[in-house]
Amino acid sequence: MDHFTYQSGELYCESLPVAEIAREFATPCFVYSKATLVDHYTRLAEAFSPLNPLICYSIKSCSNLAICRTLAECGAGMDLVSGGELHRARLAGVDPARCVYAGVGKTDTEIRESLEAGVGWFNIESESEFENISAIAAAMNRTCRAALRVNPDVDPHTHRYTTTGKKETKFGVDIERAKTVFERYGRDEHCVLSGLHIHLGSPIYSAEPYVQSIGKVLQLMDELADRGYRIEMLDIGGGFGADYESDQTPLASAYAAEIVPLLEERARNGLRIIIEPGRTITANAGVLLLKVLYTKPSGDKTFVICDGGMNVMLRPSHYGAFHFIWPCRVSSEHVPPRRAEQMDLPGLVTADIVGPICETGDFLAIDRRIPPVDRGDLLAVFGAGAYGMTMSSRYNSMPLPAEVMVDGRSVALIRRRETYDDLTAHELDVGTAVDVPTGPTTQSVRP
Repeated sequence: MDHFTYQSGELYCESLPVAEIAREFATPCFVYSKATLVDHYTRLAEAFSPLNPLICYSIKSCSNLAICRTLAECGAGMDLVSGGELHRARLAGVDPARCVYAGVGKTDTEIRESLEAGVGWFNIESESEFENISAIAAAMNRTCRAALRVNPDVDPHTHRYTTTGKKETKFGVDIERAKTVFERYGRDEHCVLSGLHIHLGSPIYSAEPYVQSIGKVLQLMDELADRGYRIEMLDIGGGFGADYESDQTPLASAYAAEIVPLLEERARNGLRIIIEPGRTITANAGVLLLKVLYTKPSGDKTFVICDGGMNVMLRPSHYGAFHFIWPCRVSSEHVPPRRAEQMDLPGLVTADIVGPICETGDFLAIDRRIPPVDRGDLLAVFGAGAYGMTMSSRYNSMPLPAEVMVDGRSVALIRRRETYDDLTAHELDVGTAVDVPTGPTTQSVRP
């Protein structure tokens, strides 16, 4: 699963006790294992190697430059959803031609920046977006490649906020409409529509939704070929699960065993396959370290109040997501044999693990059975490498936490902890008020 293990009752990241990291860098702190990142990427690449895919790491899952550089060194391209992510990819040394750019709300500025950089593929979400990208490319005398995001209307059986392949979501166009899109735009000279893209959501704990969706898209591809439209690229998206509980998600090889046979012959015949993994690489590669500030008995349970909550790990309060949370130093009877929501060990207590934020919804776990803890103890929130730091906020004027990466027995600071001055830097010395010229007042009138 990862390189976070208990040794003699103490949690280690690779060969380093996490307590030493907390003493050096304080808490809250995200700790990443480089060995886990490389291992997860390598397993995925090997599992899908018969397709010779371009693996575009989904930056939105964990966008730190050191993470992106590590995966780029492994051979990854990048999956982008903003101009800021393109900026990060370039700083990480990634060739923009090895990037795909998705997202329903690409601005004109972001499109121009992507065209200038030479992004490999735009994943198109709508007809109006296609028209806009084509017009901007024409004005810049550029040509770009595009893949139409197709909504296969397949239920991935995940949280409704992270389901993106059903008809009722804002993403992509349905399959019947896709044919019309190709009829209207399939021979455009500036935005060359020669790919198809699907992304069902995340996390998905079975290959079956992919099998259903790929089957539908391959049928669409054949129908488009009959009409004279050649599809050169198929982007099957990402969304593979992560082990928030032990052995919760299939191995990369299990997903590949069902997906590869559907695409292998077409890949041999020149179809470019792109995959967009995110959390399956990074989630189990990171933990969030928190310090217990106070404990407060309340009825038959205890509130464990930590120095970070929804401001540093939003997923539990936003999605109702489960993260395994355990003290970093425990007695021999409390060394966890596995990570699970229900732990059958002696001497556990029932606790709500909460943060310092002034919201009742600021929690990391409700009615969780954990070993007894006291003020000053260190807790680890496991599976925190994906959608942890990237969804963190400065709510209540809380500075963003530090991020570090462990490699064997060495640890490197890869993002410094913010200071109070960082919180206000964008609000100081911003100039004086100016008068904005206004034209005649107009009023819209309905016909």
